[in-house]
Amino acid sequence: MQLAVPEPVREVCRVLAQAGHEAVTVGGAVRDALLGRPVSDWDVATSAHPEEVVKLFKKTIPTGLQHGTVTVVVQREHVEVTTFRGEGAYSDARRPDSVTFGVPLVEDLARRDLTVNAIAYDPEKQQLVDPFGGQRDIEARLLRAVGDPVARFTEDGLRVMRAVRFCAQLEFELEPATEAGIVAALPSLARVSRERVHDELVKLLSARQPSRGLVPAVRTGIIASVLPALGRVDAERVDRAARRVRLAALLAPLSDDETLPHVLDRPLQKRVAEILRALKFSNEDIDQASTLVAVSHAPRAAAWEPAEVRRLLSQLARDHREPAIELWESAAEPNHVLVQTAQRVLGDPLATGDLAVTGKDLMDALQMKPGPAIGRMLAMLLQRVIDDPSRNTRETLLAEAQTLELEVGR
Repeated sequence: MQLAVPEPVREVCRVLAQAGHEAVTVGGAVRDALLGRPVSDWDVATSAHPEEVVKLFKKTIPTGLQHGTVTVVVQREHVEVTTFRGEGAYSDARRPDSVTFGVPLVEDLARRDLTVNAIAYDPEKQQLVDPFGGQRDIEARLLRAVGDPVARFTEDGLRVMRAVRFCAQLEFELEPATEAGIVAALPSLARVSRERVHDELVKLLSARQPSRGLVPAVRTGIIASVLPALGRVDAERVDRAARRVRLAALLAPLSDDETLPHVLDRPLQKRVAEILRALKFSNEDIDQASTLVAVSHAPRAAAWEPAEVRRLLSQLARDHREPAIELWESAAEPNHVLVQTAQRVLGDPLATGDLAVTGKDLMDALQMKPGPAIGRMLAMLLQRVIDDPSRNTRETLLAEAQTLELEVGR
């Protein structure tokens, strides 16, 4: 069998082989090539020790010598080369306490998580090395642990997240014994850094059909482990949601008990922000998802007048309004009146910056000094324009401002 291995990777393997070392490509690249999926990173595993790799190539980078990894620069490309290794215990449930170089290829493959990731390809001999039946599992579209599932998942807790992420990305099923092994390994997952958990969750949610990973993640207790505040998951809603609002769709059940659909629930917004901050999401992601979850209950109101929709949208930042509509559309029974009205009024004045007058206009016309009263007056004018957008003219607003002077105070 011949796989389309890039020439720089072939050159690295060729140089190593000519020096008498075994050299193969391994892991996800081989798996994806067999599946006909795009391959981004080709890694090389070799019997050569790191110092031997360094001597064989003109330019190398010592990216992880303690773990046997050297980055070789050939044809302006960076190729990661790792020495075949055996591993000691994983006392931190993430990385081995020690590694042993000089083991045979089969032992190197035996330390990997899933059989589909434990296939090697020798580009010089054009041969696959598949001691654990990875090709068979690819054909059956199954994810099976290498060896004892409990041992594989317990030694590195992140592997349980990777397993359900691969379910979503590859659209494979978990082999029953492998799924059962996840439950026993959840304490190891709890010890994994939240940054790594975050990365896997983002990848899962980016898949074509996230439910393929979310359903087993719920079934095995993974979601309860990483998102304990989330009582339930509507996996089908996450599938329906646009990619940019899937995180909010995942967390939307947190709003199940909300009873004020016309209002942005700020306590809930704060709660969601705390949950996402603990999972190391960016401030931008936290801001959007927490805001959207805080209005995700809006479709529960049966009737929506245009002014009510404008008032709700006015509580959102400009760049959160269209995502909010996308989230409302993803509901099992979308409120079409809300969605259609929201789409129609998006261009209406929804913030004081959209008004036909500015604070300076008010100060000039009413001879007011800068201060909080100007802001209060603009906010009151906005509410009138939200009720009736036709009022948003300079003449009308300045006239109304005259009537508001006594109410606002100077």
